[in-house]
Amino acid sequence: MSDAQSDRYLDLRGTPCPTNFIRCRLALEAMRPGQHFQLDLDRGEPEEMVIPGLTRDGHRVEVMDQAKDWVRLQVVCGGG
Repeated sequence: MSDAQSDRYLDLRGTPCPTNFIRCRLALEAMRPGQHFQLDLDRGEPEEMVIPGLTRDGHRVEVMDQAKDWVRLQVVCGGG
């Protein structure tokens, strides 16, 4: 998957938990199944909470890029 396939982009670096997860869920509610969005998150708790939460909700999450203090994800809306 490339960035060009993303239908949306969220930069949630610096956004605390659980606000970052809530913003992801709201974005996904407005999307159709199969649509993609790119998401930038801080490492640590945000990464540990958001990725499993989105997966649990039926969305596919793939790490696209990462650095010492952030991670870039590609999320595919699962429609659930």
